[in-house]
Amino acid sequence: MLERVEIEAFLTLAEELHFGRTAERLRVTTGRVSQLIKKLERRIGGMLFDRTSRTVQLTVIGRQLADDLVPLVAGMEEALRRACDASRGVTGELRVAFLGEWTAPALLKAVGLFSERHPDCWVDVREVQLSNSRASLLDGSVDILIASYPFDGMACGPVLLTEKRVLAVAAGHPLADEESVSVEVLAEHPVVQYPEVTSAGFKRDRTPHCTPSGRPVTKGPTGGSFSEMLTLVAMGRGVLPVGEHSRHYYPRPDVSYVPLHDAPPIERGLVWLQGNTTERVREFVRAATDAAEKPPIA
Repeated sequence: MLERVEIEAFLTLAEELHFGRTAERLRVTTGRVSQLIKKLERRIGGMLFDRTSRTVQLTVIGRQLADDLVPLVAGMEEALRRACDASRGVTGELRVAFLGEWTAPALLKAVGLFSERHPDCWVDVREVQLSNSRASLLDGSVDILIASYPFDGMACGPVLLTEKRVLAVAAGHPLADEESVSVEVLAEHPVVQYPEVTSAGFKRDRTPHCTPSGRPVTKGPTGGSFSEMLTLVAMGRGVLPVGEHSRHYYPRPDVSYVPLHDAPPIERGLVWLQGNTTERVREFVRAATDAAEKPPIA
């Protein structure tokens, strides 16, 4: 079995390709690094590096070994981190966020139950916008977010909220007085677009390229925020499929919300960076799921 110190020396040298820098990172002598690499090469029966007085390069065998070891080492480190989290319990700080005002109550219910279960973990709650929701997860300023599905490239929890879809149109639009309309009407009017940074899967779901029957949908102007998108709708620049809660949280005299009778419901839940699946995140997902299933007090 490979010793951890051998693996560490090999992978560090495979990254640095320099014995001196490798020794500095590992805080050992260059002679010790050379000794460990030679020991590993004897064990394998082949050269892992081509060395000259000027360069150090991986051999084909060395490259294959590095490619095989990297994910295994990452898995071991993740297992160790999870064990440490479990031994310490759920403590520290968890940064949670909501996207869209009507998701805040569901998030706060989850925060309440999570805090009750884990009083030693401080929960910081904040709001994010369409323009920075993904960035906040990637840069670590937010650990977990309640948002609409699909949310590309992120881990997702169970569906916590569903709502029917409606079509936002200008108050004077020909569709404004309709009792309900079909998704097919999207082929007849420009559709206001979400910001470029928004998840591609989300945009395909909300503002598709074509209707269910295959008719192309014309792209309208792009808004920088949800309020700005509704303003574009009010100006008659396009229509916009949204959730029915928009009529309660974004009431405007210049915008009408018309039910879409043949559209699937919108689903929302928790999303987070897969590499940030800590015990705190797992426990928060569990609390949010339990809080969503808990019947309201009469």
